[in-house]
Amino acid sequence: MKEIHTDRIIEAVEQLCIDACLVPSDDAIKALQTAEKNETSILAKEVLTELSKNVSIAKNLRIPSCQDTGMAVIFLEIGQNLRITGGNLYQAINEGVRRGYEKGFFRKSVLSPIDRKNTGDNTPAVIHTEICDGDIVNITLMPKGFGSENMSRLKMLTPAEGLDGIKNFVLETVNMAAGNPCPPIIVGTGIGGTMEKAALLAKKSLLREIGSTNPDTFLAEIESELLTSINKTGIGPQGLGGITTALAVHIETFPTHIAGLPVAVNIQCHAVRHRQATL
Repeated sequence: MKEIHTDRIIEAVEQLCIDACLVPSDDAIKALQTAEKNETSILAKEVLTELSKNVSIAKNLRIPSCQDTGMAVIFLEIGQNLRITGGNLYQAINEGVRRGYEKGFFRKSVLSPIDRKNTGDNTPAVIHTEICDGDIVNITLMPKGFGSENMSRLKMLTPAEGLDGIKNFVLETVNMAAGNPCPPIIVGTGIGGTMEKAALLAKKSLLREIGSTNPDTFLAEIESELLTSINKTGIGPQGLGGITTALAVHIETFPTHIAGLPVAVNIQCHAVRHRQATL
């Protein structure tokens, strides 16, 4: 059985924190540049130009493109034939986050929800774990800023509300968010499962390459339809008007109960940041 020592996991998570917070995702850079070319509003085009410049400067100087370097969200895929040695896996991940945020001089944003006392090192991370085949561990780190996270919503629709209810909820959520999540945004949508499963689906959908086509042709059509509707709202970049409110809509689904229709919308700002490592 293959073994991986927790020291390797600590080192990997530390580097993922630094890379994710400093270097924007390539698909985000490309999406902003495409939006800038297609935008018809003069003001919106200027805003997108400045956003693209900001991302370029961040990439070249290796400084955060946004001061909110977020709460670390970790997606773990662990092979069932892999053995972790050297200590507790979750403790190792949090140690990696602590080191990464310290080394990168990133803002420490994590605190107790009640007394609001800061933990001082941006831990603990939010960790989602899946067991998979094989003998590897795949670590995906997403620093999630709360300007966008705060605009996210979940609703338990009735089955009778159906597809129209889902579409209306997504559009309502985007309209309520307006310029608060620093558009252009990516709209992650989770449909089905239970309350918490829908939210997790919405969050995971944000890891998809921006604008990638859903393998399910029916869902791909809904994504395209919603993106068109969202970009007709006129919210625009930074809420200043235009045809670029969202860069993409990503939908993920899971079977649900006959009596339910959970829907979650997790919004991501234009500062799309996530990195992945396989050990």
